[in-house]
Amino acid sequence: MTGKQRVAVVTGGSRGIGRTVSARLASDGLAVGVVFASNKDQADATVAEISDAGGRALAWSADIADEAAVSAAFDAVEAEYGGIDVVVNSAGVMSLQPVVDFDLAVLDRMHRTNIRGAFVVNQQAARRVRAGGAIINLSTSVKKLALPSYAGYTASKGAVDALVPVLAKELRGRDITVNAVAPGPTATDLFLQGKDEATIDAMANMNPMQRLGTPADIADVVSFLAGPGRWVNGQTVYVNGGMV
Repeated sequence: MTGKQRVAVVTGGSRGIGRTVSARLASDGLAVGVVFASNKDQADATVAEISDAGGRALAWSADIADEAAVSAAFDAVEAEYGGIDVVVNSAGVMSLQPVVDFDLAVLDRMHRTNIRGAFVVNQQAARRVRAGGAIINLSTSVKKLALPSYAGYTASKGAVDALVPVLAKELRGRDITVNAVAPGPTATDLFLQGKDEATIDAMANMNPMQRLGTPADIADVVSFLAGPGRWVNGQTVYVNGGMV
């Protein structure tokens, strides 16, 4: 890879943690393919932010659970930048309902994105990431808390955690790391949606830092795993300010 610009694909790269990760990897010197589901304006704004800072980026729309769409997105990034070195699967959805009342159609839609989508993205990454590269998935620290109404969501992220060490072993000999990053409560639209101030304050105080995480906190760890963190492999890294 000496002399060649490294290249990243970030799913869910137009908003929240994914947008901050896209910008951070671009600032680290990577060209970035920003994969988004539907909001082209946000994706274009992310690309413009990166370009204005002197980086290289393109936006591409894909449903991450659609293998043909994801393959086309990876094709576009490879055609533009010559290869792929880092894949960050940040795309995800969250629906919260108690198990007894959970709408199974909603559960199916969430798991289609969070489980099937993660599998599809990791499958394409496993086929394409170059030696020296990294595959990074976004999980959640909320699994540890066993909070009521989170069963469907945490089950979907538990599947991601199960995928990671298996894929790491399947890529033996290729010099590719596979990890998950599990944020604690982080100030994004996905987290804040539908929560009142008292709930947000209570969750912010679950860690000894007594604050919500920021997307930049998560992007710092993704940057490490995408770059110098070569001896971390097959792990879920909890990034939550010390939340038990």
